[in-house]
Amino acid sequence: MTAIKHALQRDIFTPNDERLLSIVNVCKAGKKKKNCFLCATVTTERPVQVKVVKVKKSDKGDFYKRQIAWALRDLAVVDAKDAIKENPEFDLHFEKIYKWVASSTAEKNAFISCIWKLNQRYLRKKIDFVNVSSQLLEELPKVTEESVPSGENQSVTGGDEEAVDEYQELNAREEQDIEIMMEGCECAISNAEAFAERLSRELQVLDGANIQSIMASEKQVNILMKLLDEALKEVDQIELKLSSYEEMLQSVKEQMDQISESNHLIHLSNTNNVKLLSEIEFLVNHMDLAKGHIKALQEGDLASSRGIEACTNAADALLQCMNVALRPGHDMLLAVKEQQQHFSELREQFARRLANHLNNVFVQQGHDQSSTLAQHSVELTLPNHHPFHRDLLRYAKLMEWLKSTDYGKYEGLTKNYMDYLSRLYEREIKDFFEVAKIKMTGTTKESKKFGQRRLSLVGLHGSSGKLTGSTSSLNKLSVQSSGNRRSQSSSLLDMGNMSASDLDVADRTKFDKIFEQVLSELEPLCLAEQDFISKFFKLQQHQSMPGSMTEAEDLDGGTLARQHNSGAPLPVSSEKDMIRQMMIKIFRCIEPELNNLIALGDKIDSFNSLYMLVKMSHHVWTAQNVDPASFLSTTLGNVLVTIKRNFDKCISNQIRQMEEVKISKKSKVGILPFVTEFEEFAGLAESIFKNAERRGDLDKAYTKLIRGVFVNVEKVANESQKTPRDVVMMENFHHIFATLSRLKISCLEAEKKEAKQKYTDHLQSYVIYSLGQPLEKLNHFFEGVEARVAQGIREEEVSYQLAFNKQELRKVIKEYPGKEVKKGLDNLYKKVDKHLCEEENLLQVVWHSMQDEFIRQYKHFEGLIARCYPGSGVTMEFTIQDILDYCSSIAQSH
Repeated sequence: MTAIKHALQRDIFTPNDERLLSIVNVCKAGKKKKNCFLCATVTTERPVQVKVVKVKKSDKGDFYKRQIAWALRDLAVVDAKDAIKENPEFDLHFEKIYKWVASSTAEKNAFISCIWKLNQRYLRKKIDFVNVSSQLLEELPKVTEESVPSGENQSVTGGDEEAVDEYQELNAREEQDIEIMMEGCECAISNAEAFAERLSRELQVLDGANIQSIMASEKQVNILMKLLDEALKEVDQIELKLSSYEEMLQSVKEQMDQISESNHLIHLSNTNNVKLLSEIEFLVNHMDLAKGHIKALQEGDLASSRGIEACTNAADALLQCMNVALRPGHDMLLAVKEQQQHFSELREQFARRLANHLNNVFVQQGHDQSSTLAQHSVELTLPNHHPFHRDLLRYAKLMEWLKSTDYGKYEGLTKNYMDYLSRLYEREIKDFFEVAKIKMTGTTKESKKFGQRRLSLVGLHGSSGKLTGSTSSLNKLSVQSSGNRRSQSSSLLDMGNMSASDLDVADRTKFDKIFEQVLSELEPLCLAEQDFISKFFKLQQHQSMPGSMTEAEDLDGGTLARQHNSGAPLPVSSEKDMIRQMMIKIFRCIEPELNNLIALGDKIDSFNSLYMLVKMSHHVWTAQNVDPASFLSTTLGNVLVTIKRNFDKCISNQIRQMEEVKISKKSKVGILPFVTEFEEFAGLAESIFKNAERRGDLDKAYTKLIRGVFVNVEKVANESQKTPRDVVMMENFHHIFATLSRLKISCLEAEKKEAKQKYTDHLQSYVIYSLGQPLEKLNHFFEGVEARVAQGIREEEVSYQLAFNKQELRKVIKEYPGKEVKKGLDNLYKKVDKHLCEEENLLQVVWHSMQDEFIRQYKHFEGLIARCYPGSGVTMEFTIQDILDYCSSIAQSH
């Protein structure tokens, strides 16, 4: 086992700077016996690492290889299986349990004992030794790391060095000395006893030489001892002198100690005085308010600019004194408490004086502004509040001071300002809207006369076919002949200098200007007041938060949730909300007044909703670009919803009036009123929405209206008794197509194509229906010919049929000379002229289409004669040129 241990040390552990301390030959329990060695090792370098290494003999040779190593600190349990009986089995618990069987119990015990000693020396960790005899676990004497030289090989314990360290490797110096000594003795290899005897003799010679050298140096030792005795005597003398010096300096030392203590007390006193002076200077500098500031706070003039500036500086100084950060212990000083109490009294006194003064200013402003209302009652303008705002902004810094020192009085001032200003603005705005209503309706004498004349014209003429706010005028409308309608219109319009259409345009333009002026006056008023509130009450106008979109931003959607301005105040979550709440309270009458004005405009003329929709949309768009969540943006957005609803109501009324149209049974229909009204509506809307920001509402209205027009044109055409259905459809869809082509409305391109197609289809249908069979017998004859050809008879053999021979053909042709044809065409022209209306001027178009259709039939008959009766010489008694001459002369004669 010793030879194996030396071989393992040399081949495996020495190259890794490790020393092998214990070894045991083992094999795994319960398997085929494949022997290996478990080795306990320590490193030669610090810090020392203790390991358990498994070494196995290589299958390819007689050398050993290192298979696996565990750190001893990872060992948890050592189980010897039986502490009394001899048992070679044992277990080691690392990350898992390893079961081993040793070659002998002695080797197992020696290995376990070494593990225990290594744990005691290097690790001192709790390793459980189970079923191990107590004799193996004897406590070793503690040997510190410092007691062992770093260059020497260390054993595990002092008492068991031979057991643990049986082999010690020679170092290089020792190997070199042994080699030199062996070279000097030739018999060292052949005769070891002679070599050992020679070494012994040389050792005895060296011992004798050492003894003689010691004896020779005795004289020198005696001389050295004498010198030491003399040196000791000198030392004693020096000690005596030092003792005497120390006694002499003792009194000086005591005096110096007293002086040092006195200096320390003086330095401590000076330090305390400096600190006290610093504290006093701090309190005086930061908590002393100048007499001038105190006088300004108590008696300062709050009406003059100089007095306001002095009070502002004094209030800032007072605030700095009250907000000074006191050091620990200052608040316990009586003087500090008294000064703080004095500051509080000054603050309360000045805050009360400032609040009373500003309340008086608010009240005075209400009286002053009321006196200026009379001069604005005639003109459509709102009083200017800029001078009042300019005067109040002088107190802005004082309001900021009041907000930070006494929020209760600040809130009271805010409430009083809202109360006084809301009443003032309510009077101004109501008077302003009254002037606007008067200008819209016109209550002067001239306007009354003009309005009566206009009402009489509108009542007789039905607003010249236009839709207005009245929805009952068309409920009883009957479609009369175009000639009668024109004659009535001309006779009525002769009664005044202006037509009803001109009256509508003038009134709408006037309304548009008034409405625009109303919005232009309100917008700067609200913006100026909001800016003043922000500056005067020191409220920051933050950017609007996401999700604050009002209902006006989604007018095209489904259900619209209105934001009410007249409810209980919302919880103020920010200064932005506070500004909005103040604006709502101050201008609470704006939205109701705007709604009343909108209702009046809609009552005057429902088409006014178009003007209002464009103007209000523009102002809402402008306000939202500035601040989407502002009072102005929200209020105008709510009003825009009302306008949008009125606009939708106007469109619905027009569609309903289309559905309620009744036609006369005695007169021809012509162009239906709602077709003309759509044309006028579209022309008006295009002029109004020319540069508008949003056309979506108008495009949707167009789609609804044109669908209603299409459906009701067809409905009226089906109900018409005097005028053929095709004529009603043809004339009205031609008019619609012409209107859409002229206005070039992009969203109605599909409807324009549909109108053109309907016009073309019904024109062709009417031509065929009206033309009928002008050569009726000839047509019947050739229908029989075509029937025979269809039955399989060849075309050139048809003339051999008895009923369709050449004689029969000549007999039929003779019945239609040119004179009869011209007479029939003349009657047809009169019939068409009777059906068509003059407004659309389609007579020549229809007549030309009939001419083309008649020529087409003529060519068809000639073709059949040429194919079925070749070489017969039979021809019609009139030519195509005759037809063209007949049609031209008939058209010219009428």
